[in-house]
Amino acid sequence: MNQAIRNSWIVALAMFLAILGSLTYVQFFAADQLNKDPINVRSLYQDFGQNRGSILVDGVPIAESVPSNDEFNFQRVYNNAEVYSAVTGYFSLVYGVTQLEQAMNDELTGNSDQQFYDRLVQLFSGAQAEGASVELTIDPELQQMAYDLIPDGQKGSIVMMDPKTGDILAMVSKPSYDTNLLAGHNTPEVEANMEALLGVPGLSPYTNPATQSLLAPGSTFKLVVAAAALETGKFNAESVIPNPAALPLPGTTISLPNFTNGLCSTRSEADLEFALEQSCNTVFAQVAWDVGEDAVAQQAEKFGFGQTLNIPTDVTASQFPDTEGQAELALSSIGQGSVTATPLQVAMISAAIANNGVQMTPNLIKVVRAPDLSVIDEPEPTVLNTSVSPGTAAQLTDWMVSVVDNGSASAARVPGFKVAGKTGTAEVEGRGDNAWFTGFAPADDPQVAISIVMEDVDLATGSQLTTPSAQKLLEAVLNK
Repeated sequence: MNQAIRNSWIVALAMFLAILGSLTYVQFFAADQLNKDPINVRSLYQDFGQNRGSILVDGVPIAESVPSNDEFNFQRVYNNAEVYSAVTGYFSLVYGVTQLEQAMNDELTGNSDQQFYDRLVQLFSGAQAEGASVELTIDPELQQMAYDLIPDGQKGSIVMMDPKTGDILAMVSKPSYDTNLLAGHNTPEVEANMEALLGVPGLSPYTNPATQSLLAPGSTFKLVVAAAALETGKFNAESVIPNPAALPLPGTTISLPNFTNGLCSTRSEADLEFALEQSCNTVFAQVAWDVGEDAVAQQAEKFGFGQTLNIPTDVTASQFPDTEGQAELALSSIGQGSVTATPLQVAMISAAIANNGVQMTPNLIKVVRAPDLSVIDEPEPTVLNTSVSPGTAAQLTDWMVSVVDNGSASAARVPGFKVAGKTGTAEVEGRGDNAWFTGFAPADDPQVAISIVMEDVDLATGSQLTTPSAQKLLEAVLNK
């Protein structure tokens, strides 16, 4: 009998220790992870009762919490929502949090480490908890202008950034949506709204296309190949390369044609300036073969390919995967094949060239302030990569200016200023093309770098929606 009692006590003690251990783990080790889980409804219910901090652009809230008359104390409201939806994301009782609402959740709820003292004061004073405000680097005029330049019904993205600091000045995408549709407190209504949004062609309410959509970059990738050509020392401004109308691809029965809308056909040989200016495919394929896959891959990595970033929202890593043979390397050299890049990444290439070869870390946050307006965080510019030498950056800049002055990007000219640019067209199987422009201005003292992509368009439409739009946006910056 005593042995049976002892065994029962041992079992009971073991069960108690197991329960205590589980509670300890949850309380001290897993609590933070569980609280941050976007599908943690209990955490969301608790957060919905708080006065969440505002997200601001130029001092004006684009996301704020206002008093509500239901079981929650506050309702999240988005102002000019469609212009900023991809940046702010949403704070939803049903679908969790995305984008900046998720990335800055601790600060917006007052739960960051820097706000510990504020939480203590609120606890002992009985004051209502209030989150910090987050001011963005975005310029509201550029943001609105960029948004308006993408036609309704057109899928596309525009990114503008300061090449000297990495600050993002504008970041827009279409199709867009009203984030207020997902922030309501009526669950059936919010679910119906989400179902309707998911039916919009080309729209994903879960992602920011400018930072998370991987697209074939087309001829904008020739900037990477040109940089590799110069950095390896195998080519310089005087180098001359054969420029056939079509280049047979080894191991295949097909040939790579030159760009037919420029002046490539006027020269049987070309230097790199002319080849970039007129976007001659066959020249860049041969350059890639000469410098080799490893050199192109390493140069792509120095421009940011393969790197995941937090700005503080998540940025999907652009890809230059291993190529299988010279045929695939030739396609990759012109931004086709398996090469993919986000619109932000393409802007980062231009920004690095503009900044004497130094690539700054992209950033959306200008300052984070506590409710008493004291500064909690004010990010300083940081170097991400040294992409190319100053000499290479200067040479690439000269060639990009020639692209605008004499080549495929002439519609980007801004009177009184030197503009550096590169166009690109990527063919997508079964769809229209991806039309690109990237560049910076003024070329001799860059203030802004830009990338524009319009998806699933024909050549004429792409040309009308990219380079002329870049001209308007660059002019708006330069004439401020």
